[in-house]
This record gives sequence, C-alpha cells and structure tokens, in this order.
Amino acid sequence: MVDQAVIETIAIPEAPTIPGLLFRGFSGEPDYANILAVINGSKEADQVERSDTLENVTQYYAHLNNCDPYKDMLFVEVDGKVVGYTRVEWFLNSDNEWLGFNLAFTLPEWRRKGLGRVMLHFNERRLREIAVEQIDDGTLDADGVRYFETYADDGEIGKKALFLDEGYEAVRYGFDMLHPLSDPVEVTPLPEGIEVRPAQPEHYRAIWEAADEAFLDHWNSVPGTETDYQRFLTYPNFDPNLWKVGWDGDQVAGSVLNFVNADENEEYQRKRGYTEGISVRRPWRKRGLATALITRSLKMFQEMGMTEAALAVDAQNLSGALRLYESVGFRQVKQSATYRKIVDIAKNAQH
Repeated sequence: MVDQAVIETIAIPEAPTIPGLLFRGFSGEPDYANILAVINGSKEADQVERSDTLENVTQYYAHLNNCDPYKDMLFVEVDGKVVGYTRVEWFLNSDNEWLGFNLAFTLPEWRRKGLGRVMLHFNERRLREIAVEQIDDGTLDADGVRYFETYADDGEIGKKALFLDEGYEAVRYGFDMLHPLSDPVEVTPLPEGIEVRPAQPEHYRAIWEAADEAFLDHWNSVPGTETDYQRFLTYPNFDPNLWKVGWDGDQVAGSVLNFVNADENEEYQRKRGYTEGISVRRPWRKRGLATALITRSLKMFQEMGMTEAALAVDAQNLSGALRLYESVGFRQVKQSATYRKIVDIAKNAQH
C-alpha cells in the first residue's frame, strides 16, 4: 500500500463507479512491487508466458527511454490495492513516423468494468500533450505522421476488442516460434572469410552497434540510444558466453545474441534457450551467415541440455526472416499484433 498523503491523485471524469476506486501517479521505487504484482497476476489469464522479478522491473525502469514515469504513468487502486497501471513513451522510427506507444495491465478480476478504456484514454491524452509540446518547441514537424501504437498477444482477447472499438487497426503481426531439439542439428558452413570468436567485454559495444545498424532495415525500427545500450548491458539474462558472433577481420558481420531465462525455465518446467537478436549487416547478407550462426546456436543449446529453442519474428519481414527460420526447423506457436491509430492533436482541446 502507498502513502496517499505524498502521492498525487488524478481526477478522471469518465471513471466508472466502483467503491474505493482511486487513480494516482507513480510513487517511485515502492511501485515496482505493484507493477510486478499486476504483471504476474495477469499473465495466466492472458496466456502469456513470462517470468518477471522485482530485480527485472527495477532494472527496466532505471533505463526508460522518452518516458517520465511521474508524468507518463497512471495507477489504478481499489481500497488501497493497485489493480492496474499504464505507461506511455514515444519514439521516432526510421521512417520518421512519431509513435506514441502505450501499454496497460489490469488484474483479471477487475476487467470488464471500464478501467481499460479509462487507461487507454489517459494514455492518448498524455501522448497528445507530448506531441503538442514537441510541435510547439520545434522538435516535431506539425505536418508529420503521428500514430498511437500498442500491441496485444493472441490470448489478450479483451485488449484486442477494446483497441478495435476505439478505432485502432492491426497493422502488423508477429510470431513466436519454437524449434524442438530432439533431433541432431546440422551445422552449416560459415561464409568464406568469416569466423566465430568469443565475445569479450571490449567487443560488447561493437556487437550491439552492429545489431542496431542491421535492425534499422526492419519495419518500425527505432535507432538505439545510450540508454538502450546500458539497458542491454544490465539485462537480467545477458550472457555473452552464449552469443554466436561472426567476424570478418575486426568487423562484426552478424550475430545471434542467445540467452537462457533460468527463472522462466524453472517456472514452466522446461529447458528452453532463446535465439534472439539475429542480425546480419548489409555487406554480409545473402551468403548463408544467418543460417550458419543459427545452426551453431541450436547445436550449442542442444549440447547444454536444452530441449527447445525459441524466437520471435515479424511475420512480414522483408528480409525473408520467417522463411529462413522455418527452413532451419522453427515453427509458429503464437501470434501477436501491433495496433495503430492516427493521433488527432485537436482532440485534447475537446476534453
């Protein structure tokens, strides 16, 4: 429970009538436990498999991008207990589109009571305010393209219905994919001139920058910042010993930034490794490097005793990533969608 005397309460005119209902701002570090409780209390109903810890949440909020939690978050309490929260942040993607990203979580027993819609409207109002501030100070083109953006997994039925009812459209789909490791893995040869070498601490930034450069060719990509790099280094499952990095001399040609989430494996009683951060820079594409690095990753996980490998992919990736992953044995198991709606700046003036 948070001391209400020191936390700003927020008036929401459209709030549903629920005894003990209160909206407030972010209280600082004490709210990390509330965030964790709502995430963990929601995942089973949403059919989302994830394992978060207080350490994970604390580290994540230490490296937020374009988000001031004291202005850009809303917490929902009933009788002093946090039953939901929401957060917004904004980005300019590589197509120079302004994206006002918003997310929200509500405990299952408090859904279908109007709280999700209230939180979504709060997010949209706050994002309009941010856009107007940036237009006024000249950092954002008044005639530029601006979208509200959010996402939902397959199992988040209520969220998907809410987004569609509020005028959002599903604009892109992603797949979660699995690769069983019960059969022998055939490791494909590296392209000529490429070698795989262990990642040393002095290489971490070059590896991260190479991956960031490669991903700029992907849909909706956002150039990485120093904050992103620091978050990368403090990621709970950060394990360079598992990476497969292809080098051409002193240049990073491509990489697979593998990791194992031990907490998740313990919670769901499985042995899974993640082949994520798969990237190849432009000069080294179409030479079989990605396949070579992925198959080496799969072989490594198999030798570690993992029974499956997983990754996520943009279903419409123009580089042919989906076909590549299917060709080495990955299969789709879940789907998610990215939703967008055009930002109507004038609408805030109507409230």
